[in-house]
Amino acid sequence: MKNAIIGKKVGMTQIFDENGKVVPVTVIEAGPCVVVQKMTEEKEGYKAVQLGFEEVPERKLSKPEQGHLKKAGVGMMKNLKEFHLDDADKMNVGDVIKADVFKAGDKVDITGTSKGHGYQGVVKRWNAQRTPTSHGGGPVHRHLGSMGSSADPSRVFPGHIGAGQMGVDQVTVQNLDVVQVDPELNLLVVRGAVPGPKGGIVYVRSTVKMQKVKQAGGAVSVNPQKESGRTNPQKASARTNPQKASARNR
Repeated sequence: MKNAIIGKKVGMTQIFDENGKVVPVTVIEAGPCVVVQKMTEEKEGYKAVQLGFEEVPERKLSKPEQGHLKKAGVGMMKNLKEFHLDDADKMNVGDVIKADVFKAGDKVDITGTSKGHGYQGVVKRWNAQRTPTSHGGGPVHRHLGSMGSSADPSRVFPGHIGAGQMGVDQVTVQNLDVVQVDPELNLLVVRGAVPGPKGGIVYVRSTVKMQKVKQAGGAVSVNPQKESGRTNPQKASARTNPQKASARNR
C-alpha cells in the first residue's frame, strides 16, 4: 500500500461542498504516529514498518511492551500496528508520520472495531422471524425454536444462527473519499461513516480498489447497426443538437 496511519474516531458531522450540497463526514484524529520497528527483507523476509500511536504513562504498559518500546527509544505508545508500505525501506525508526500523508481527493480503506451490543437473541442478531403470537404461542415468541431433525443428522451443524455476542467485530469500509486534511490539528475528514464508537481506534490505509478512469464518449457506439449508434430525428435531443447527432453516426 502507498500510505497508512493510525487514528482515533472523533465523530460525525456534515459539511457543504462547492455546490452547496450537504456531505455527511467522519472526523478522524490521524496521528502523529512514530515508526517503532522496521522489518527488512534480510532479517524478517518482508518489508514493513510498525507504527505507534497515542503516548501513555509507562505504568499502563506490560513489561514486554515497555522493553520493546525502550529498545526503539520512541516513548511509550499505547497502540501498535504493522503496515506493509511501498516505501518502507526508506523509513527509519523514530520517523514521525502525520495526517498530511493523505490529501483531499484520496481514496482510503478504514478498519475499526464495530460497536458492541452485548448478548442478543436471534431476532435482533440475525433478523430471525418470531413465532405466531396467538393460540398457545407461550412466552417464547422471540426464541430460536427448532433447529434440525432428530433422526438424521441428529445434530445441529456448525455455524447455525443463534443467540450470542453481537458486535465488537473487525469491520473494514473501502473506497472512502478524503474530503479535507488539517495537518496542524492532525485531522482527516472522510466522506461517509466509519466503524466503531467515538474514541475508537481506526486504521487508515490507501485503498486497494482499482480506480477506473472514465473516457469521454466511451459509452457511445459508432456502429450504425447498433441502436445506440442510430439517431432518431423525432427525439428532442437530435433536433436541438444536430452536430452531436451527426457525429454519433460517423
